[in-house]
Amino acid sequence: MSEALKVPTMADMMAAGKTPDVLFWVGSAGSFDDRAKKISRAFVKILNKADVNFAVLGTEESSSGDAAKRAGNEFLFQMQAITNIEVMNAYNVKKIVTCCPHSYNTIKNEYPELGGNYEVLHHTQFLQNLLKEGKITIDGDQYKGKKVTFHDPCYLGRANSVFNAPRELMEKLEVNLVEMKRNKLNSLCCGAGGAQMFKEPENGSKDVNVLRTEDAMETSAEIIATGCPFCNTMMTDGVKAKEQEGKIEVLDIAELIANAGNL
Repeated sequence: MSEALKVPTMADMMAAGKTPDVLFWVGSAGSFDDRAKKISRAFVKILNKADVNFAVLGTEESSSGDAAKRAGNEFLFQMQAITNIEVMNAYNVKKIVTCCPHSYNTIKNEYPELGGNYEVLHHTQFLQNLLKEGKITIDGDQYKGKKVTFHDPCYLGRANSVFNAPRELMEKLEVNLVEMKRNKLNSLCCGAGGAQMFKEPENGSKDVNVLRTEDAMETSAEIIATGCPFCNTMMTDGVKAKEQEGKIEVLDIAELIANAGNL
């Protein structure tokens, strides 16, 4: 049986007179969506294994405001963002890591003009740094030779030019990485962006997530790797729509690393 996860809150750390090195921004999906919670847990297992001095906001964290802004509600976005900024600045937060590219993009690029200036890392970048610093090792036995394709999240790839970190981590897993025809700067959206996650798509010839799943199927990959909880949901639904559940697995890179290390 695995050890209980250690997830201190900023409030607990402050009460104990301690200062974490990094704030883990869990995000709405990672907090409330049952599938995305598994990604959050996998990442925390790695943080615990690497003995990273981190904390979460817990109940003091609210939505980053990304969905409100993409849906066109700038007023709600600014209310949500300023609330979060006030909380984080009160804790003197300097560095943030998140598993959600939507939160990553919003906090990194849109919070500064509202007074929130932080070093923000996507979890694949953070894991890449841990690897380079020798704080974690990645076991390649479990996934060695498995055919894996990586779906570039829009807000990680095209919006912020983070392409190498997830791929370098997968190299360490010794997988057979096969790229989709549309990848990196030319990657196709999973269909969840622009707050589309929370509504049914408009009528068309095909749902975007099904089209993207077909891209993945063309590679004959056994695993679709993602770096975003929204992409994970959309690609999982696409796999179900194509009736490929028994053949294709959808996993976050943090899950691949945690599974490989039996965490």
